[in-house]
Amino acid sequence: MKLHELQPAFGSTTAPKRLGRGVGSGLGKTSGKGHKGARARSGGGPRPGFEGGQMPLTRRLPKRGFTNIYAKVYETVNVGSLEIFENDTVVTEALLVEAGLVKQVKDGVKVLGGGELTKKLNVQVTKYTQSAKEKIEAVGGKAEVI
Repeated sequence: MKLHELQPAFGSTTAPKRLGRGVGSGLGKTSGKGHKGARARSGGGPRPGFEGGQMPLTRRLPKRGFTNIYAKVYETVNVGSLEIFENDTVVTEALLVEAGLVKQVKDGVKVLGGGELTKKLNVQVTKYTQSAKEKIEAVGGKAEVI
């Protein structure tokens, strides 16, 4: 088989509707859209979510919760993930992004206590959990808040 011999399986494709090509085609004159009305017009049809005048689902369901627009959003990294760095490395938020441990720094980075750390690192981020701070300092590293 050659590239120019490739073709779809029989019956898997159909010819497009040829609209407005005479009465005999079955799709002439109004081109299958019927007479007048919203759906017959160009760009016609109701907006997304419209349920024909019935109270829409989005309005029938109760509103719940609250989103605090002033909440700080921290990216998180486990202590165990910092093993990829060499001894005596200064680990900053920019270095974490570069290493791919954090996608983007929003309001800062928080180091969590998951995993084990064996390397002495100088970590400079926004926040730490108590267990993370203890693990970093237990191997002789520094946990600095910036």
